[in-house]
Amino acid sequence: MPSIDTPSPRRPRVLVAASELAPFAKTGGLGDVLAALPPALARAGAEVHVVIPAYQGIDWRAAGITREWSVALDTPAGRRDLGVRTGRLGDVTVSFAVAGEYFDRPHLYGGPNGDYPDNAERFAFFSRAVLAIAAASDPVPDLLHCHDWHTALVPALLRIDRDPRLARTKTVLTVHNLGYQGLFPPEVWPLLGLDWSWFTPQHFEFYGQVNFLKAGLVFADALTTVSPTYAQEILDPEHGHGLDGVLRTRRDVLVGILNGVDYTRWDPRHDRFLAASYGPDDLSGKPRCKAALQAELGLPDRPAVPVIGMVSRLADQKGFDLVTAALPALLGLDLQLAIVASGDARYERALTSEQRRAPDRLAVRIAFDEGLAHRVEGGADAFLMPSRYEPCGLNQMYSLRYGTVPIVRATGGLDDTVVDVETANGPGTGFKFRPYTAGAMLETIRRALALYAQPGAWLQLMRAGMQCDFSWRRSADHYLDLYAHLLRGAG
Repeated sequence: MPSIDTPSPRRPRVLVAASELAPFAKTGGLGDVLAALPPALARAGAEVHVVIPAYQGIDWRAAGITREWSVALDTPAGRRDLGVRTGRLGDVTVSFAVAGEYFDRPHLYGGPNGDYPDNAERFAFFSRAVLAIAAASDPVPDLLHCHDWHTALVPALLRIDRDPRLARTKTVLTVHNLGYQGLFPPEVWPLLGLDWSWFTPQHFEFYGQVNFLKAGLVFADALTTVSPTYAQEILDPEHGHGLDGVLRTRRDVLVGILNGVDYTRWDPRHDRFLAASYGPDDLSGKPRCKAALQAELGLPDRPAVPVIGMVSRLADQKGFDLVTAALPALLGLDLQLAIVASGDARYERALTSEQRRAPDRLAVRIAFDEGLAHRVEGGADAFLMPSRYEPCGLNQMYSLRYGTVPIVRATGGLDDTVVDVETANGPGTGFKFRPYTAGAMLETIRRALALYAQPGAWLQLMRAGMQCDFSWRRSADHYLDLYAHLLRGAG
């Protein structure tokens, strides 16, 4: 792992390439990260330029477009002019790559019937567009910071095509979730515009398929994940999704940098979605938020009974196999469960069926509702995240700020951000379990209930969590140190 402790005096010029950027294009956490990290980098001293596709439905007035231009782009089908729309959001420049045949669609990656069949071609094109925009910039960027498989071809194409204008430009690839790799059949290879000699196990080939993410892992100058523990976990077969061998060969350039929290949006002192505001020095609004949540979800108004919340995707990764297996035992405890989630139909059916049997103890909302997500954080007493794996996780950090004690499995970013009350050298902030079993989860919930029965100790735990600082400034400083390390290597 590189040493990234000594900051460089140089002000780096960073082009950030991604498939999402909230509020313009978002399907999940990636869009939120890209909305928060670039401004944090700019505040910390970088010159930042974000490039995303010009998707259908972008609010161009909100994008603040000040320049429309074009750049020559070489593709496997020949040379074409790429339209670019550039605006300014605060301290960050944002450009949109315009290609209607690829991006003027109602969804980012696919519709109700699955992924778009030409996603390989779409994001290979976008990766070439990113490099063309970078090369046309004056001055050119010092670094290209790419995110997930959608832009993982950028480091590979940069190294293979060797554009002299970008000869000194370094690349960083951030993996937000190794489970999503951009896997395609070998028939897509000609769409990448590369010689077949690169379709090898040392480069793009992965068990007979083309793997976009693998190419980025092989060619990028530095690799990051979104938490330190996840950076170590993915070196092992259990969490490596078949790429652990590749990652072990590159472990010297791999570093985990924890995602941050946007406290302008996630803070109970000024959260517009809550029934009452509160903070660590005045928690009087927390019971009002709890009562309002119980009323909204149709749960009995029982102030002394702990409410355990979940806001999640219904997926195996998120631990819902444990939750559904443990539901009968959970609902035998003196608690209420508030679950806001959508996803796998199996879990939707299991949860809604159980809700009909125990409506006074289980409330389920199958939907994504941002306001309700905030109200669960504000109104619940504890928050459950029993993930099989969790590259970073954000809700446990939100929960800490909201005095909603996290109960988590000790994996990835959950392990990095929650301090178990029974193992802490200093003040604990939550509860953790390690074995991925329903029994271990249940035992940890029982530990939490035992402490909840001691109001003074629980109050101390809440306040310890509310004092935690997981702001984006800390994350941005780590990235700037990494950039400095790479630029020193550039000579």
